[in-house]
Amino acid sequence: MHDQTMQSLVAELGERLEARKWMMATAESCTGGLVGHELTNVAGSSHWYLGGIISYSNDLKMRLLGVDGRILQTHGAVSQPCVLDMVRGVCRVTGADVGVALSGIAGPSGGSPDKPVGTVWIGWSVQGRAWAVCGHFSGTRREIKCQSAWTALAGLVRAIPET
Repeated sequence: MHDQTMQSLVAELGERLEARKWMMATAESCTGGLVGHELTNVAGSSHWYLGGIISYSNDLKMRLLGVDGRILQTHGAVSQPCVLDMVRGVCRVTGADVGVALSGIAGPSGGSPDKPVGTVWIGWSVQGRAWAVCGHFSGTRREIKCQSAWTALAGLVRAIPET
């Protein structure tokens, strides 16, 4: 993925958010702040990006984002219920209109037959409506993180129509 492409995607997202006077926030696990990094690479992002929470540990997912411990015990951190709790939590904590959350297995180890390396759940919330999808990415750890960040941001652009 070319940096200019990511920059263009983020600029388009920013324009759509700013046109509505919406603010966004991020909750990241496997991407470790990469989504927030890409958002802040665009000048003026402070007009629409509040910030993010890097909740790499399950403890922080529960304490900072309000993820239900029973979800983590039953489904694990790499699951639809977890990222939905994460995205709802980051919107609640920050007051954001729009949120994105990611939790996955970037590798090179840590996968299982049910959740192989490259499995990443991405959750979105726009004005209180939350949904999630499971992505399956391949490549190095860095490539999986980059593909996940791209998919998360492209999903928001698709979800927020042009004005």
